[in-house]
Amino acid sequence: MARFTLPRDLYHGEGALEALKTFTGKKAMVCVGGGSMKRFGFLDKVVSYLKEAGMEVELFEGIEPDPSVDTVMRGADAMLKFEPDWIVAIGGGSPIDAAKAMWIKYEYPDITFEEMCKVFGIPALRRKARFCAISSTSGTATEVTAFSIITDYQKGIKYPIADFEITPDVAIVDPALAETMPGKLVAHTGMDAITHAIEAYVSTANCDYTDPLALHAIGMIQKDLVASYNGDMDKRHSMHNAQCLAGMAFSNALLGIVHSMAHKTGAAFDDYGAHIIHGAANAMYLPKVIAFNAKDETARKRYGAIADYMHLGGKDDHEKVALLIAYLRKMNDDLKIPHCIKNYGADSYPVENGFVPEEVFLERLPEIAKNAIGDACTGSNPRIPSQEEMEKLLKCCYYDTDVDF
Repeated sequence: MARFTLPRDLYHGEGALEALKTFTGKKAMVCVGGGSMKRFGFLDKVVSYLKEAGMEVELFEGIEPDPSVDTVMRGADAMLKFEPDWIVAIGGGSPIDAAKAMWIKYEYPDITFEEMCKVFGIPALRRKARFCAISSTSGTATEVTAFSIITDYQKGIKYPIADFEITPDVAIVDPALAETMPGKLVAHTGMDAITHAIEAYVSTANCDYTDPLALHAIGMIQKDLVASYNGDMDKRHSMHNAQCLAGMAFSNALLGIVHSMAHKTGAAFDDYGAHIIHGAANAMYLPKVIAFNAKDETARKRYGAIADYMHLGGKDDHEKVALLIAYLRKMNDDLKIPHCIKNYGADSYPVENGFVPEEVFLERLPEIAKNAIGDACTGSNPRIPSQEEMEKLLKCCYYDTDVDF
């Protein structure tokens, strides 16, 4: 038996934010990030609509990119004091992910972070509060997923929390919020979205319910992402829907080792002054992982089906895989994303010598590879790498060399 879970309600299209006026409850805690939602007036609208619905509203502001365990614990403490019956998270993946983890700790104050990270092991929520997620970026789709990514900075590792319990009750996908994204964020979140869709389609947990969502999202992203990056607002609106469809697919079909590697490299070089931004990491690693997974016949056929859906040509699945990889690398070029860690600058743009020194990468490689294999996303990858294979694959992602194993 398999399960397919989505939010109870999804409000989408222009003006969808006004759905907040219809909520019933006494208190709402609004969780938000670094200021763009306030700067563009969306936070004021959220507070106004919730008050119009008759609720007392309190803000938890300043959730950082790649939110930390400490932030989660502080937010949960604030919720325990305020006692909301609605948790409303607005912004990109970071504030929504953080709020999901806060929600768990609010409902179960004695739970540890380690217990929260037990895959599909969270006890039943909604004893105290329901959850609404409002996305402002077009990539993570955390507004419709059963996942949250939290960073333990002491260990330099991003941990995925995975459980259908943290699927939001309500998702609001209002394209007006996505119009405010800067170009770099459009690029990174867009490549995160196509990675979600591709990994969901080839995942060992794919099914008839997830495949159409994944393929349609891939087609939309192929058509709309680069134009959205170049400022076409109609395409920006379309991308906001595409990333949500990709999220519906991967929340139920799960992901693969592109995400395992991105999770475990993202903060691994924090002491050298920068992170490898999640969407950029996915963009760099995706072509390498496709080449690795395509050694498996079933995965190769499914990559071939993706290439067919994208009308890339190719006389057999081997050719189709090569054309798919070439297409994704061209997208990275169009979006000014590097092809490998060696050329990844501290500002995320391509440079000759990136911020991660070769000797540091090689020294940390065995531990990163071990952690990536142990990541929650690895189990549904079509080909499970050994420690040696994961190290070789990560080296290909550092040097931009071909995957021939």
